[in-house]
Amino acid sequence: MSDEVEIEDAPPGYRSYVWQYFGFLIKKDKDSNRVTDKTKTVCKLCYAVIPYTTSNTTNMNHHLQRHHKNVKTAPEKTSLPKGQLTMKQALTPILPPSSPRAKQITRLIGEFIADYMAPFNIVENRKFIQMFNVLEPKFKMPCRGHFSEKVIPEIYNEIKRSVKECLKNADCVALTTDGWTSRATQSYITITAHVINEKWESKSFVLQTRELSESHTGVNIAHVLRNALTEWELTRPQRTIACVTDNASNMDIAVRESGLHPHIKCLAHVINLASKRGLAVSRVARLLGRVRSVTTFFHKSTTATAVLTNKQTQLDLPRHKLITDVQTRWNSTYEMLARYLEQQAAVSAALSCAEIRRNAREIDTLDNADISDVEDIVKLLKPLKTATTVLCDEKEPTVSLIMPLKHMIEQSMSPDENDTQTIASMKSAILLDITGRYSGDCNDMLQECAALDPRFRSLSHLNDEQRESVYARTREKASGLHVQRNKTSDTDEKTRASASTSGSAAERVFVMAEAAQGAEQSQEEPVERERQMQDVIQPPPPKKTALEDLLGRSYTTVEAVQSSRGIEMEILSYRNGIPIPLNSSPLEWWKVNAYTYPILAPFAKAYLCIPATSVPSERVFSTAGDIVSAQRSLITPEHVDMLVFLKKNQC
Repeated sequence: MSDEVEIEDAPPGYRSYVWQYFGFLIKKDKDSNRVTDKTKTVCKLCYAVIPYTTSNTTNMNHHLQRHHKNVKTAPEKTSLPKGQLTMKQALTPILPPSSPRAKQITRLIGEFIADYMAPFNIVENRKFIQMFNVLEPKFKMPCRGHFSEKVIPEIYNEIKRSVKECLKNADCVALTTDGWTSRATQSYITITAHVINEKWESKSFVLQTRELSESHTGVNIAHVLRNALTEWELTRPQRTIACVTDNASNMDIAVRESGLHPHIKCLAHVINLASKRGLAVSRVARLLGRVRSVTTFFHKSTTATAVLTNKQTQLDLPRHKLITDVQTRWNSTYEMLARYLEQQAAVSAALSCAEIRRNAREIDTLDNADISDVEDIVKLLKPLKTATTVLCDEKEPTVSLIMPLKHMIEQSMSPDENDTQTIASMKSAILLDITGRYSGDCNDMLQECAALDPRFRSLSHLNDEQRESVYARTREKASGLHVQRNKTSDTDEKTRASASTSGSAAERVFVMAEAAQGAEQSQEEPVERERQMQDVIQPPPPKKTALEDLLGRSYTTVEAVQSSRGIEMEILSYRNGIPIPLNSSPLEWWKVNAYTYPILAPFAKAYLCIPATSVPSERVFSTAGDIVSAQRSLITPEHVDMLVFLKKNQC
């Protein structure tokens, strides 16, 4: 049979695997010329003739499966470069959900929902889908359940791992916490964490926003805090975690029960309480009521507002609207009074117009004595307003700000013989409220924080005896922390680095002192510099013997002595430095000078990571309010937690 049948191989363009075993039948015409018959194929294994239709290899494939089962009939799979689609995929009208392109688009939509605080059902919006049909016609939009139950949780877990890694690598962590109630009347507790990384950059994270369905007692809040410490792996051996909260008594109990220490009261809340005490003075309260009635009248009357705008134009005054204060925000009261003074001429002119006078008969306008009192009140409250602005606007409102600002407020509230009775009463009320804040151990700790801020290291708000006491405590605590860090070193390399940092009292301390003097450009007298040089120059330490290598840690105190000598020189050099400008960043300064002060720097990092206010937690309220909106008040607490986390931690 093989001698009688001639076979012609298929052309190279025929790529099906069956052409390895089949060819076309060759016949001879009447003139004995060879002609290829492409209506039949011949099996190269058994020479069976199989009918063939163009581009159809089904018959040949069936023949191989029936008569030549030992022949490899499955096509070999070829590996494609990563991201490249097969021909079938490229021609498919819809992207498979598992394709890299579809996954990328789905992920970006999830990030958009989290960042824009969009509702999950936006993916079912007709115009939203239409937009994607234009941008990527092959992409099929997943349902909102896919985003709420799969995409957002995946992004949340990914960012959560990143945040936990950052917290794990931080030497010290501080927390802030506060509670709020959503539109759906669900209570939540928000916790934020604050660290300073190895680059001396301040980092803040919203850890969680968890529902608290029970009453907001200190015990219940403490349970939430303890769970957060465990979930985020924040507990460290021999390390405390500071917590900043408002002045509520339940927060006192919660922080104490959860084992957090120290507990810092939010300075913004302290200022708020003191200001409210001053504004509660009877004469001031009556004035506020009269100003509030005027501003409310203009807010409710469109006619009065139009007349006021016209008068502002005529008197060349800024076209600002009057402000009505909010009882829970004292600074809104300050803004109301300041705006009233700015627009007082326009207000008086508007109220004198006949067209609105008949509707404003019950309004008790302010006379000259009242205006004078309002001016004095605004002047008195301005330092408090400025302090609040500093705390809210400063990029790094560290706890070191508390005592200098508190001292400034106390100074501005000191009695003056020229004060009116109203102002004297306000000063007395504010001073009485704020003086008792931050006392005892908290006062000591906050003064040490101020000392470690290079802007306030002169401690000019203290007397000489108090300054010496603050730096004595700083010296003792920094040295203790340094020794503790050395004892907990895990490797010999770290131990040697630590020893070279705190030891070498001869060369290291001398170089350190000169580097500090050069970096800070301190202007010292030659005699003083010579005295310091005599203090620090010591003979080099003798070489360790084998016995000292074996038993030195247990039976000698050389390390403690060297540490004590090193911290003495660091404190001296640090105190002699010139305070940096108030608009400078203390963290930037420590970033540059950390190697100059290797014992003080870790202590400074531990203190400066603590924020001065609980504003970071409170800022979550407005974000959460946009998430738990009237359009989606039924959103689950779990999704509230994830969306707030992703929004504030920038997924």
